[in-house]
Amino acid sequence: MIEIKGLIFDCDGTLADTMPLHWRAWQTVSGRHGITFPEDRFYALGGVPSRDILRMLREEQSLVLDPLLVAKEKEEEYLKLMAQVGPIHEVVVIARDHAGKLPMAVASGGTRQVIHKVLHHLGIHDLFQAIVTSEDVAHQKPAPDIFLEAAHRISVEPRFCRAYEDTDLGMQAIRAADMDAVDVRELLKLTKDQR
Repeated sequence: MIEIKGLIFDCDGTLADTMPLHWRAWQTVSGRHGITFPEDRFYALGGVPSRDILRMLREEQSLVLDPLLVAKEKEEEYLKLMAQVGPIHEVVVIARDHAGKLPMAVASGGTRQVIHKVLHHLGIHDLFQAIVTSEDVAHQKPAPDIFLEAAHRISVEPRFCRAYEDTDLGMQAIRAADMDAVDVRELLKLTKDQR
C-alpha cells in the first residue's frame, strides 16, 4: 500500500455543490444564444472549461458566437447565484481533517476568479497550499495535466497523491496522472446508504 503524502480535490461537484447552479447559468446563456445543450450532456462534460464546451457546440451546431465572450457571460450568470453555493460536506470534512497534516491542492476545470470566490465563500480557501485552474494548463481533463501541476505545486510525487473527483473525465485524468483516485459519487452513495 502506497503512503499518501498529498491530497488534491476537484472543486465543482466535489468540494462545492455547484453543478445545479452551473446548469442554471448554462440554461440562461443557451436560451439567449440559441444553443442546444441537453442536461445529460452538461453533466457528462463536467470538468471541461466552458470555453471548450462552447467551441465544441459552435462547431457541431454551426453557431455564430465567440466562445470566450459567451463563456464570460455564462460565468457572470453563475456568479449571480454564488450565495446559493453550499459545501459537499463529506468531502469538505476530509479536507478539514487533513489540513496542516498533508499538503493539499485544488485542481479545477473552472476559472481562477470563480474558483477562488467559491472557496472563499465556503470558508475553505486557506486549507489549500495550491489552487490550479483551467488557466494554468494547456490540456484539460481527461488529460492529467491539471492534477500533475497540482502535485508539482505541493511538491508531492503524483504516485503519492490521492485525488477526489465527481466526473468520469476527472477520474480518467487522475488515473492518467498515476494517482490514487476517489470517486466522490461513490463516497456520497456510501454515506447515504449508511444513514
